[in-house]
Amino acid sequence: MSKMSAQLTMSIQTAYSTRPLPDAVTELQLKFQGRNPPRVVLFFASADYPAALSRQMQSAFRDACVVGCSTAGEIAGGEMLSGSVAAMFLDSEIVEDAAAVVVENLSTGTGVEEAFAKLEKHFQAPAATWDIQKYIGLVLVDGLSGAEERLLEQLTAATGVFFVGGSAGDDLRFKRTYVYAGGRAYTNSALLVLMRLHRGFEIIKTQSFRSMRRTLIATAVDEAHRTVIEFNHKPAVEAYAEALGVPTAAAASRFFEHPLGLMVDGEPWVRSPQRADSGKIVFYCQIKQGMELEVLEATDIVTDTRWAITERKTARGQIRGVIDFQCILRTQQLRNENRCDEYGAIFRGIPTIGFSTYGEAYRGHLNQTSTILLFR
Repeated sequence: MSKMSAQLTMSIQTAYSTRPLPDAVTELQLKFQGRNPPRVVLFFASADYPAALSRQMQSAFRDACVVGCSTAGEIAGGEMLSGSVAAMFLDSEIVEDAAAVVVENLSTGTGVEEAFAKLEKHFQAPAATWDIQKYIGLVLVDGLSGAEERLLEQLTAATGVFFVGGSAGDDLRFKRTYVYAGGRAYTNSALLVLMRLHRGFEIIKTQSFRSMRRTLIATAVDEAHRTVIEFNHKPAVEAYAEALGVPTAAAASRFFEHPLGLMVDGEPWVRSPQRADSGKIVFYCQIKQGMELEVLEATDIVTDTRWAITERKTARGQIRGVIDFQCILRTQQLRNENRCDEYGAIFRGIPTIGFSTYGEAYRGHLNQTSTILLFR
């Protein structure tokens, strides 16, 4: 059986399908019923789909900027999905202009300068002049590259325009992830999409954690391997366990519920421990030498996200569309708690797509967070 859903506003439409190729692409194409042709087609797809999906999507929407990535779960039509391909269609009433560039060979160097030269040529304006109220960037990265920090630091240095996005997944197989652009599928690469919008945008970051006010300072680190050797001049696992008041042997069992946060204006930017390794802690994103972090405790994902979206509606009215880049760790928690339907329902009535990421991008590389782009 195939599932399919579509939502339509004047200028944004979303749809999803669980059919195999080529039927899934045909079905998405049939579901698109916007009065204007799409200017941008963004799609997120399960690793069950072969790389040929990119070519078939570009062929189906020849005149659009067609981009996407592989996932560890999809979000569309008010549902959290798996084994599907989800698409968003943005027409000229939302997007004035758009361009996509691929940064290849992330393991040897990011090539951001060359990518930005191409974007400057397309928009016929230097990056320094791009209006940060009208331009928004999407960044999709090979989730197994380990290159997110370096890439995002270079993006921040290159422009004041916000880039928001996530690291591509492969349904927790941890073998190969893809970014898709121009009919091709890329590994060891990042995709940069720059859009100039008519009505503007907003970005919401929600992480569902709060500080326990217990501080750990990274006093010895291996930044290249995302590993903390010591916190507070003690073996990292020992210092973490002391901060929680648990035996050292129990520390790793608390990683999921008690990640660490870099606190900025009282708000945590989450760094999630991956595993303990001979007294060291390996993280899912980089921690720098001397970084001061606080131990976090979990709050409620559904309640926090619902509050963020409701507050935004109350303050500013209609949301025309949503792209939700959600950490796979949040998705796993929702699955374990059997709350995926509750989470998906938050976005019903709003054209929404998203995917479960291997890391989130917004002013840096994050974990256990949703970075959410809202179209006005």
